[in-house]
Amino acid sequence: MGMYQYIRNSWNKPSEELEELQHQRIIKWRTEPATIRIDRPTRLDRARSLGYKAKQGFILVRQRVNRGGRKRPQIRHPRRPKAMSRRKDLTMNYQAVAENRAARKYPNCEVLNSYYAAEDGLHYWYEIILVDRHNPSILADEKISWIFSHKGRSERGLTSAGRKGRGLRNKGKGAEKIRPSLRAHDRQGN
Repeated sequence: MGMYQYIRNSWNKPSEELEELQHQRIIKWRTEPATIRIDRPTRLDRARSLGYKAKQGFILVRQRVNRGGRKRPQIRHPRRPKAMSRRKDLTMNYQAVAENRAARKYPNCEVLNSYYAAEDGLHYWYEIILVDRHNPSILADEKISWIFSHKGRSERGLTSAGRKGRGLRNKGKGAEKIRPSLRAHDRQGN
């Protein structure tokens, strides 16, 4: 087994020391800002499998997202219609929301991918891999330079988490209505 396989196994089946370390991390992360740049990934195996490299132009950001249902804005008139409930269901998942927030905080960067880092009763934490579009070393690297022509990936739902929220993990029978998009399918024949 390689080094990354050992890291992955220890993350999937943590020892008591690792669980204690994760508990201490979460206590510390609660006091930090919602979006914070970090030096190295918490899960090296996951970051490397998603395209992260320890070189110039790659930026890691830890993003905190509140758990729980989203609420609709408060209604300002005295009578509340029956259909107007307080709950609001988004099609986006927490990971896609975290990617969008990180992309807004770093406008000169593009979201490559992200992965789950931790959770507690109130928050989820995701670590987002960003690529600096203006870095010459990224432009020179043939494996990652494709990202220059893919502006606004997270906002358009083109990252892995965004595609999952759009239902694009399914193919073939039973998935006829989701391509090219749900909206486009509804507009066909109208």
